[in-house]
Amino acid sequence: MYTMMETCREAGMTYQTLKFYCNEGLVPNVRRDGNKRRVFDKHNLGWIESLSCLKDCGMSIQEMKEYLDLCLQGPSSIQERKVVLEGKRAQLEARIAELQTAIQYIDKKQRFYDEVLSGRREYISDLIPPKKA
Repeated sequence: MYTMMETCREAGMTYQTLKFYCNEGLVPNVRRDGNKRRVFDKHNLGWIESLSCLKDCGMSIQEMKEYLDLCLQGPSSIQERKVVLEGKRAQLEARIAELQTAIQYIDKKQRFYDEVLSGRREYISDLIPPKKA
């Protein structure tokens, strides 16, 4: 059994986040000790780690709740869960493409700046008009 703090360390999550997830009903079947403090087992920990991944996938709290509801239905909802995850995967792929474009822009600008600094290229700006002769 794990305390809140131990669970946070294991899952790489802040105390506030774990408490929020618990209060939102995203961590089902949490037990409490004799002092009414939440305690977690390995199954809880596995699910909490899954919540972190779902958040990183871009799921909202509402989407996490819907996914949790599907998971709680057992094997009968596996196909529906696959559809949900495939949708998130497609969104992540699109985001990766956007990030690749942003990286390419930065690389292009860095090469330009290197060429200007080395004297191989004249500095030309889209923001500053050229000086008139």
